[in-house]
Amino acid sequence: MRERISTALKLAQDEGDKRRCATLRLVQTAVKDRETAAREHGKDGVDENEVIEILQKMISQRETSANEFEAGGQLDLAEQERNEQEIIREFLPVQLSDEETKALCEATVKEIDAQGLRDIGRCMSELKSRYKGQMDFVQASCFVKDMLRADGNDHTPNGADDIAQN
Repeated sequence: MRERISTALKLAQDEGDKRRCATLRLVQTAVKDRETAAREHGKDGVDENEVIEILQKMISQRETSANEFEAGGQLDLAEQERNEQEIIREFLPVQLSDEETKALCEATVKEIDAQGLRDIGRCMSELKSRYKGQMDFVQASCFVKDMLRADGNDHTPNGADDIAQN
């Protein structure tokens, strides 16, 4: 992933795209800072999962800033933040659709035999270990909660199993 970012930066420099250059330099700096901190703590650097975390955090920060700029009437700055988000998002794994997320949540609930709301943590831990960087975990948590909320045995988001049994 770091090579992709470096290559993209070189291409942006060749094209004279200042916004893209600045954003990609920020990404590289954030990764290098995390690597330096890791080495200070005896680690060999950062792995791909940590780079994904860094990128996700940068996207989240820009979303917060964009919302604040919009609330303050600074639409040009909000648009700039959203453009930076899109540049950063290019380097993340492809995100799963709502339908794919819902299906994977349902499969995980069934697979670990989750019985009620007390099992949300186990479900989410399993989803995070399998689909890191590919899934909106806030949304997934809502799906899992809906599946487990009814009576602990309902593994479908809308209760279709109960309806089919009646």
